[in-house]
Amino acid sequence: MILTLTPNPSIDRTVSLDAPLCRGQVQRVTAVTAQAGGKGVNISRAAAVAGIPSVAVVPAEPDDPFVLELRAAGIQCHPVEPAGDVRVNLTITEPDGTTTKLNSPGAEVDAEHLEVMAAAVLERAAEASWAVLAGSLPAGAPAGFYADLVARLRGHGARVAVDTSEAPLKALVDAMPAAAPDLMKPNGEELASVLGGDPEVLESDPVAAAAAARELLARGVGAVLATLGGNGAVLVTPEGAWHASPPPTTVVSTVGAGDCSLFGYLLGDVSGLPAPDRLALAVAYGSAAASLPGTTIPASDQLQTDLVGVTALGGNT
Repeated sequence: MILTLTPNPSIDRTVSLDAPLCRGQVQRVTAVTAQAGGKGVNISRAAAVAGIPSVAVVPAEPDDPFVLELRAAGIQCHPVEPAGDVRVNLTITEPDGTTTKLNSPGAEVDAEHLEVMAAAVLERAAEASWAVLAGSLPAGAPAGFYADLVARLRGHGARVAVDTSEAPLKALVDAMPAAAPDLMKPNGEELASVLGGDPEVLESDPVAAAAAARELLARGVGAVLATLGGNGAVLVTPEGAWHASPPPTTVVSTVGAGDCSLFGYLLGDVSGLPAPDRLALAVAYGSAAASLPGTTIPASDQLQTDLVGVTALGGNT
């Protein structure tokens, strides 16, 4: 079972345009979709599509339409007391795949709300193969919330994966090795934000991204899956490092693609695949998601895993 925590969930509303976005202009909208989302929720949604058991911990009322939508999609949802209404995020997609995101902060939480969320994860962790802590933190949460929860999860059974950015990511790295998770999924910009370096170089150069990821392993992280946009992804573990190039992809929307990449890796892990195959599955999932509108989760028959090229990088044992 994959357990997910989304402390700052959102209703993801996607607006598709028939022309490039022009500020200050009136434009035609070709489609509008809305979906219960957030990074952890997207991973639980992908698990449901793949037939993998998952429990999504989210702050929302049990009868909130957000929770009801997840349950209707076959997702086992564990709602906990929220601080307020689920926020709404707006995504604007252009014909060439360019994506603009406008994310609202959400309701402000206090220590009691955060402890209720943490307790729900700790209570269920023993049943899970992985506990995934994902996304931004709500207003009022200390930047170290994830770092503290990673440390508290030690000894509870589940391995821990973290996918976050900005202040929570920095707090996590600063608290290592005590807060080092079993898996991190940064992108090139996020790697640069905590380790230094040029984000454009890390996004474009898999060898540079792997070198940066090794710094996180030296601080105690079990493995790093670094997603590099159109350049695929890099996986670094104690056994070695690999780069996977994506299959030919017509990008429609990149929203949720990184979440699907993380799920692909977790699916490969719980399926017993070796590291290069876990990476290939991650990139296949991310690429398939990017070829679909909004935050659509790809099905297995939409993956092109056989077209993902995996190359071992220097330093493999």
